[in-house]
Amino acid sequence: MLGFLKRDPKKKLQKDYEYTLGKALHAQRNGDLRTHGTLMEEAEKIYEEIRKLEKSG
Repeated sequence: MLGFLKRDPKKKLQKDYEYTLGKALHAQRNGDLRTHGTLMEEAEKIYEEIRKLEKSG
C-alpha cells in the first residue's frame, strides 16, 4: 500500500559506489596509492552487488 515509501536498494548502492569512486580518485590525486587500491576494491564489490540486483529484477 505504501510501496512508494520503500527505499530502492539499487539507488543506495549506486550512491555508495559513486561516493567510493570519488574518495578513491581523491586519494590517488594525493598520492596515497594504498588507500586508492583499497577503495577501488571496495567499489568493485559494490558494483558487483549492483549487477546482481540488475540481473535479478
